[in-house]
Amino acid sequence: MNFDVARKVGLLAALCVLTACALPRGAPIVTEVAGRSAEQSEADNISVVPITRESAGRIQSWPQTGWRGHYSWLARQRGPASNVLRVGDTLNLRIWDNSENSLITGQDQRSADVASVEIDASGMVFVPYVDDVHVLGLTATEARAKIQEEMTEIAPSAQVQLELVEGVGNSADLVSGVVKPGPQALPNRNFSILSLISRGGGISPSIKNPVVRLIRNGKTYEIPAPALFADPAKNIIVRGGDQVLIDEDRRSFVALGATAREELVYFHKEKISGLEAVSMLGGVNDTRANPAGLLVMREYAPAQVREDGTGPKKQYVVFTMDMTSADGIFGARNFYIHPGDTVMATESAVKPAQSVMALIGSVFGLSNAFD
Repeated sequence: MNFDVARKVGLLAALCVLTACALPRGAPIVTEVAGRSAEQSEADNISVVPITRESAGRIQSWPQTGWRGHYSWLARQRGPASNVLRVGDTLNLRIWDNSENSLITGQDQRSADVASVEIDASGMVFVPYVDDVHVLGLTATEARAKIQEEMTEIAPSAQVQLELVEGVGNSADLVSGVVKPGPQALPNRNFSILSLISRGGGISPSIKNPVVRLIRNGKTYEIPAPALFADPAKNIIVRGGDQVLIDEDRRSFVALGATAREELVYFHKEKISGLEAVSMLGGVNDTRANPAGLLVMREYAPAQVREDGTGPKKQYVVFTMDMTSADGIFGARNFYIHPGDTVMATESAVKPAQSVMALIGSVFGLSNAFD
C-alpha cells in the first residue's frame, strides 16, 4: 500500500473510532439509562438498584406490582363415594305393593310411579299418602329407606325404588376453555376437578399458558394448569354449584434492546426469575449486547414507596443485572420479574468500535491486495 492510501485509511480509522458510539444502534448503552446523577434521579423520581445476592433477597419482600403476587388454590379434601341429596334434585319413585287392597296400586297393578318429585327449599319431598318427607343431606339409599319406612303405616308390604336426577346443587358448570363446555352432573362426592375437565373433553388446544379458575361461594381460586397436573394434592374435589373456567395467563413483560426477541412475553408459570427471563428471550445478542448492563424497569404505585427499606425509595426503579459476575448471576436467579416490567439488554459501547476496526482491517487487506 502506498503512503497516500495508508494516510487516508489511518484518518478514516481515527474518525470512525471517535464516532463509533454515534453509529445507528438498536438499544441504549447502560450509562444512558442507569448512569444518572443523584440530582437527575431525584428530579425524575427514579432510583437505580443493582441486583446482587443480598439485594435480591431484600427485594422479594417489596410490594408486588402487576398482580397480587401469587395464585390462590384450595386444599384437597376427600369426600364419601356417594352423593347427598340437595335442594333442586329430583326423585323418581316406583312403589311396589302386592297387597290385595293396596292404597298405592290400582286393580291388576303391582306398582305405581311417582315421577319428578323435586326437593324443595326446606329439604322435603311430597309422597302421596305419606305427606312430606325430609331427605335433604341423605344419600339416595338412605332416602329410599326412609320413604319406605314412612309408608309402612299405610302399606306394610310396600317396597320403594328411587332414581336420583341431580339438580344444580349436585352439578358443576364448565364455563369455558374446554372442548365441550356446559353443566356436568357429579356422580359422587369424591369427583375431582381433573375428572370434571376430562368430562368436558380436556383443555382447548387453542389456549396457551392455561390457568384454571374455580368460582365457589362467591370466591375465585386459580392455579396454572401445569401446576395442577403436576401435583396430586392440587386435584381438589368438586362441589355442587362450582363453576370452572380455563383461560390464558395474560401476565406479561416487555422485552427490548439487544436481545434475540423484542416483543411482549407472556408468563408460562407462576414466577419467572431475571435469569429465566433472559433465557426466554433467547439470550443476549453476542455482537451488540452488554452482559453487564441488563436492566429491568418497574413502576410502583405512589403508596408503595417506602423510606424504611421495606420497599422502593422511588416510584420508578431501574434494576441492573450484571451477568459477568457470579454475584450478579446468583442475584438474578433470586430476583423475580413482575407483570408489566420492561426487560432491556443495553448495547456495549465497545462493540461498535470493534465492528469499525474490523471494517478497517478489511480495507487494509483489500488495499494490500492491489499493491
